[in-house]
Amino acid sequence: MRLNEMKEGQRGRILKIGGESRLRRRILEMGLTKGSEIYIEKYAPLKDPLEVTVRGCHVSLRVKEAAEIDIEALTDY
Repeated sequence: MRLNEMKEGQRGRILKIGGESRLRRRILEMGLTKGSEIYIEKYAPLKDPLEVTVRGCHVSLRVKEAAEIDIEALTDY
């Protein structure tokens, strides 16, 4: 599953970050690294950008950037 396919309120774990080297480096610098847990806070009214929480920080990503991140959906019990 891709990050841009997740819905508000869902949690996941980052499996892989793709994209060209410049985009990949930018995503990694924001703290989105393999194995990090991520929470989808909300989408903007026009669905771009989306706000996520990773490592206790709020990060905004464009949907195009989020499409380069593979996620494993986590369920809360």
